[in-house]
Amino acid sequence: MSTSNKSTPATIIIVGGGIGGMAAALALSRLGIRIKLLEQSSQIGEIGAGVQLAPNAFAALDALGVGQAARNRAVFAERLVMMDAVDGQEVGTFPVDERFRRRFGNPYAVIHRADIHTSIYEAVAQSPLIEFFTSTHVVELIQGEREATVVDSNGKRYTGDAVIGCDGVKSVIRDKLIGDEARVSGHVVYRAVVPVDEMPADLRWNEAAIWVGPNCHLVHYPLRGGQQFNLVVTFHSREQEVWGVREGSKEEVLSYFQGICDRPRQLLDAPKTWKRWSTADRDPIGNWVHGRAVLLGDAAHPMLQYLAQGACMAIEDAVTLGEAVKYCDFDLDAAFKLYEKSRVTRTARTVLSAREMGRIYHAKGVERLVRNSLWKDRTPDQFYEALQWLYGWTAKDCLVH
Repeated sequence: MSTSNKSTPATIIIVGGGIGGMAAALALSRLGIRIKLLEQSSQIGEIGAGVQLAPNAFAALDALGVGQAARNRAVFAERLVMMDAVDGQEVGTFPVDERFRRRFGNPYAVIHRADIHTSIYEAVAQSPLIEFFTSTHVVELIQGEREATVVDSNGKRYTGDAVIGCDGVKSVIRDKLIGDEARVSGHVVYRAVVPVDEMPADLRWNEAAIWVGPNCHLVHYPLRGGQQFNLVVTFHSREQEVWGVREGSKEEVLSYFQGICDRPRQLLDAPKTWKRWSTADRDPIGNWVHGRAVLLGDAAHPMLQYLAQGACMAIEDAVTLGEAVKYCDFDLDAAFKLYEKSRVTRTARTVLSAREMGRIYHAKGVERLVRNSLWKDRTPDQFYEALQWLYGWTAKDCLVH
């Protein structure tokens, strides 16, 4: 398949209207490609709480032309801090100040998930090349020799030159292409957003803070100009978990945080309601491209939250896909293969590193003491060098030939 004749631009079906799907629609429409974007919800939008945006995310957002819109909605931290939830001592500080910004060319920020989605969607909504279909639940993928078709639950067909599966961790497109099983982690995440006046006064920090404990941790950081705080607590479940989201209970949370000191325990009383995520990822795979279909974002590489890179990687994917299409002069076969080659190793490293970081955060006994000693007295430059591979990504050198 070749679509290098620009007088007849390609039409691509994007399944999923989350952050990755929106970013992919924007990246490709900027090249003149027509997009049919299918979203199973009744309206375009995002649910959830806060996300962290590292410099690589801002590099990708800038490449899409929406970096300033995201900056306008973000809260900029001056440091990331790790605290020991057992004894209340500081384990390590990771400055993300002006020196950090000079090193990586971009800041570190926190933002509400809906705000980052809106920052991309505003640009998408202005494109005459993007057509939206809501309340559209895709159930089937059919590949022809020159085209790809998806079928929704009402039997309606949508056909284009290719299909991009951006339909998240429970991707229908991935299931049709790969059929692999998710790896349920057994780690449960509770998330909530609380008004600033309901946040413990001595924890209203303008920074992303994590309190690490035995088989558990707590995270807090400000959102929306400091008017709200994002709270996240994670623990190793005693139950046999099934991947999914449901309402949580304060009683369950309290039962898992018996061994931590009083200061971080205050956070458990702040939310009035919690959302409960039973988390999972998948083992990395090397083949995201199957005929006329390709995977992107969580559909390609679902990861645990411990590096705060899920949304960042999805936006990188979208930019890289757009760059590959441009580099290959709109030959989608070649572009998809180049995109895959450019992304598989990097995202696999992130998936595996997130798993390992979860183990480090939740260390107990002597391993906890070892962790604390490794972070103690670490200089900012040592932190920066360790994260150069992750935060140093840029659009201009994102393709791997």
